[in-house]
Amino acid sequence: MRRFTLWMAVVAALVSCSKVDYRDANVPVEQRVEALLAEMTLEEKVGQMAQFCGVRHVEQRDKKAQADNQDAQGYYPGINADTLRKWTKQGLIGSFLHVLTPEEANELQELAVASRLGIPLILGIDAIHGNCLAPDNTAYPTSIGQACSFDTEMAYKIARQTAKEMRAMNMHWTFNPNVDVARDARWGRVGETFGEDPYLVSEMGLALVRGYQGDMQGGDDVLACIKHCIADSQPVNGANHAPSDISERTLLEVFLPPYERAIREASAGSLMTAHNEINGVPCHKSKWLMEDLMRDEYGFTGFVVSDWMDIERIHSLHKCAETRKEAYYQSIMAGMDMHMHGLHWNDEVVELVREGRIPESRIDESVRRILTAKFRLGLFENPFCDVDEGRKVRLCEEHRQTALESARNSIVLLKNDGILPLDAAKYRRILVTGINADDHNIMGDWAGPQKPENVTTILEGLREIAPQSEFVFVDQGLTPKRMTEANVNRAAQLARTADLNIVVAGETSVRERKGLKTCGENQDRAEIHLYGLQQELVRRVAASGKPTILVVVTGRPQALVWEHENLPAILCAWEPGMLGGQAVAEILYGKVNPSAKLAITFPRSEGQIQMYYNHKPSHYRHGLQDMPNRPLYPFGHGLSYTSYEYSDLTLSKSEIAPDESIEASVTVTNTGKRDGVEIVQLYIRDCYSEVTRPVLELKGFERVALKAGESKRVSFTLTPQKLQYYNLDMERVVEPGEYNVLVGPSSRKKELLKASFVVK
Repeated sequence: MRRFTLWMAVVAALVSCSKVDYRDANVPVEQRVEALLAEMTLEEKVGQMAQFCGVRHVEQRDKKAQADNQDAQGYYPGINADTLRKWTKQGLIGSFLHVLTPEEANELQELAVASRLGIPLILGIDAIHGNCLAPDNTAYPTSIGQACSFDTEMAYKIARQTAKEMRAMNMHWTFNPNVDVARDARWGRVGETFGEDPYLVSEMGLALVRGYQGDMQGGDDVLACIKHCIADSQPVNGANHAPSDISERTLLEVFLPPYERAIREASAGSLMTAHNEINGVPCHKSKWLMEDLMRDEYGFTGFVVSDWMDIERIHSLHKCAETRKEAYYQSIMAGMDMHMHGLHWNDEVVELVREGRIPESRIDESVRRILTAKFRLGLFENPFCDVDEGRKVRLCEEHRQTALESARNSIVLLKNDGILPLDAAKYRRILVTGINADDHNIMGDWAGPQKPENVTTILEGLREIAPQSEFVFVDQGLTPKRMTEANVNRAAQLARTADLNIVVAGETSVRERKGLKTCGENQDRAEIHLYGLQQELVRRVAASGKPTILVVVTGRPQALVWEHENLPAILCAWEPGMLGGQAVAEILYGKVNPSAKLAITFPRSEGQIQMYYNHKPSHYRHGLQDMPNRPLYPFGHGLSYTSYEYSDLTLSKSEIAPDESIEASVTVTNTGKRDGVEIVQLYIRDCYSEVTRPVLELKGFERVALKAGESKRVSFTLTPQKLQYYNLDMERVVEPGEYNVLVGPSSRKKELLKASFVVK
């Protein structure tokens, strides 16, 4: 870090002598940054570190209604949108979020480029699964569904298309990917993650960072943000913001690898710290996280942004600072670069510098990082977007097809006793019911309202795919919190007259439904079975004696024990995006052969949490008295309409040195009568180790398309990096000894072929 600071000081001296014009696009970025920095006042520098909610967002806040909840709604007491416009024109704001139209984005940029130095804004948005928080943009499946496809190429494509739609609206920075490793199904934000496995999360995170950022030469590129650092996905009580108390070893081996790889291999441009405290230290004041690990060890060169008002919470919630101003001091000196949303930052940070507590050189470090991103994104040359041209990009046919294909690849067939795919000639009158049957909730959290003609609900998809059938719909409302016995009774009665029943249950994540959500950000649960009257609905419909299929729309695993034991088929659609209804119907009727596999374990009950496949050997030493130790559905599980056989697992060597790689090969055969895609999974087991190791660790996967009767040879390379772990001295090593290689269709051990090799 000191070498970097010295190098920048040398660059600054050279810039001063050569009179570089920071507006000249032909000048190297490093020199442009130093030339601009030399002209900035302290107030302008601190302003670059400040982010506010957009002016339309502020104008729409009902001050009276939000006065007691300004934290959640972005209400600024005593400040209106005109004040924000004035500050922008004065060069005192460096970034906005919650800007949802290109017209507003252009308006704000006009103000910024009219400031004394003409520094453009960087506009951030929660483009989590498409830029669909803003209207008229493509909504892809949420992250957990994407992970279940095990399709990194598709993830890259989604990120690339999202970046194009963002730039079409003059937005430059997505607060994604979320590379938290989710290990608690009670946590409401599971759907934002790529599941429970650090290797899969890393691979998906890498694909998205590369897709968003491209070559970071402006144009269609946007800045990625890896978040939330760190381990907020395993809170002590399953609740967002709650403390995480996790050993250093578990942090290094489970939670940090996705961050390290996104930084080292994809040069992630920004990082967001987490709401929670980790081992007693709020993440927003953790120098160990921001500086020692991310910058000094992993080589992170981007900027760190706070989460929503979390610097203030060092004072107000965690009680680690006596004042808000002291919280600002602690966070900045620990490595924070930008403050997300809120008043007082500009004035009090300037005071801290004037008082000599924060060196101005420390402020310069943060501003350098922020300006570097703005120059690399080409914002100085192209601060505006063409609104009309942007409409040709947003929701274009290519992007809609990607949304449909990714939805098809994300839906997991959990159980099938042979009823699927449906025979349209056999089932002519079909009851469809459930809160998610005819609802835009299929788009998931972090999606704003979209036009009805751009969204295909599950009921609409069924009617399109099987127009010859009669679909009788019984509405159960938009949320399980408001279901009624009357509607449940009506569905139970009509179920007796149907040939087949389809219940579309689960959770609701729609953001604008205040007080009605059961899943998503800050929507944590004590229990993970179907919420409210949904269990009763499923049981009473099934009691009709007619075949009953359950489709689950959810952002977290559900405890479906009764449903698994009593229903012939269960489909987990996750939150499949705006065309998810078509994809669900295509799978139910066999137009598409399901291929997805679970990226997270489904427990039988919240009492089994924490439950994940890569547990330690003693995790289940003794059984529970009231239920099995086994999960309901294990990591990697997912059914197909065809069958696959694994054979002839071979290794290229029987012994290797610690610095050598080894290749594993297996033959996979489609033994059924339908073409399909199988997700082949490779796991390892370190048989004996100095420190306990997981019983299985995913180290490779591949989507393999196979025609009926076709065989393919699939190969994986196990590099030394994939064999490393932290030994007793916390050194990352490849340990000598025997290793098992296991390959198959899921993490279920009885389905895996096994071979062994020795590290000499």
